[in-house]
Amino acid sequence: MRVVYLIAGAGGMYCGACLRDNRLAVTLLDQGRDFFLLPLYTPIKTDEQDATQSPVLFGGVSAYLEEKFALFRKPLPIIDRLLDSRVMLGLVSKFAASTNAADLGPLTVSVLQGRNGHQSKEVDRVLATLSAIDPDVVNLPNLMLAGLVKPIKDALNIPVVCTLAGEDIFLDALTDPYRRQAFDLIAEAGRDVDAFVSPTQYYADHAAGHFALSRDRVRIIPMGVHVEDFDAPAPAADQPFTIGYLARICHDKGLHVLADAFIELAREHDDIHLQVAGYLGSADRRYFRQVRGRLTSAGLEDRCTFLGEIDRDQKRRFLSQLHAFSVPTVYAESKGMYIIEAMAAGVPVVQPRKGAFPELIDGRDAGIVYDDDSPAGLTQALGELIADRGLQQSLSAGARAVARQHHTDQLMAEATWSLYESLSS
Repeated sequence: MRVVYLIAGAGGMYCGACLRDNRLAVTLLDQGRDFFLLPLYTPIKTDEQDATQSPVLFGGVSAYLEEKFALFRKPLPIIDRLLDSRVMLGLVSKFAASTNAADLGPLTVSVLQGRNGHQSKEVDRVLATLSAIDPDVVNLPNLMLAGLVKPIKDALNIPVVCTLAGEDIFLDALTDPYRRQAFDLIAEAGRDVDAFVSPTQYYADHAAGHFALSRDRVRIIPMGVHVEDFDAPAPAADQPFTIGYLARICHDKGLHVLADAFIELAREHDDIHLQVAGYLGSADRRYFRQVRGRLTSAGLEDRCTFLGEIDRDQKRRFLSQLHAFSVPTVYAESKGMYIIEAMAAGVPVVQPRKGAFPELIDGRDAGIVYDDDSPAGLTQALGELIADRGLQQSLSAGARAVARQHHTDQLMAEATWSLYESLSS
């Protein structure tokens, strides 16, 4: 059986969906599976081996220009090669993450229209590449590419799987009439999808209702990581208590909530530290200055470390120094790859009771889920760990165990391949 997985680049930054999809590809290829990972929009950014096996398809620059100017909708071989080159896409990726979702309504709808949209040239390129590979199953990376479902089925007559990747955040930010049109197109295309894959129970239920998908075709396959990469020993109990944040630095991820909680905790505890790492886009720099300014005004600048974006080796060292981990998102998280990685490293996670967090943490002795969605709730939860190092160590051991029992890349790969086999038989 041969499978093609389309992976959507995230515009020059790390994202949980890309990390998950690339890790799946690496694991399946290591197992000797006949598997192809093809990039869309932009080159992917991953902190592991890049498993993509072709030039970028459905290039982000080309798709944008085809939406804006009719000239680019025609075949332009020399110009098309330039626009889809890794150099060009790499340059544009530096700005893509700062694009406001509300401004992308027309492009989003057009892509969802498939061959009827302005990007039909890109659809044809995808189909030509797929036809040359001749797969038995194709896996789309998210619902925003549902416009490819019918063209793929018409051309190849094979099952199509669609991964659910937290696209509700982007699609909900669209303005009408584009939001309404996008949802209608997704619901229509979703009827032809053979199976959806959700990383969590929460998002399986939410996405099915939110996008009018058939719930009985949504399979839950938990995210997995290469847990062997996170086997470093936990920090000693007598070391300064260190709280970590590793995610994109933006309002939605809730760094300001963690900063406010840290300020409160520092009033009672002299020996605690905060380490912050993650991608910072130009649109979020003012936000970050405000958060950092609050910590400086509280006299805590020397107890905070800001690392910026970190690679995989730096991530391992970062996690190995932590006694607690928190990314207190202000939205309902669908995935939480950062939670899985922290648990694999034996770091207790402290998260608000919303989205996927309860099922990842609650009842597993891997961390604390707090009910009060505010700095006060986070302050209390972290305070419990600071005051009780025995609890912190117990949850550290529990977090490691949970990752190794439920969230390995091998488990993820086996479940995914079994799904493909059931559809292609």
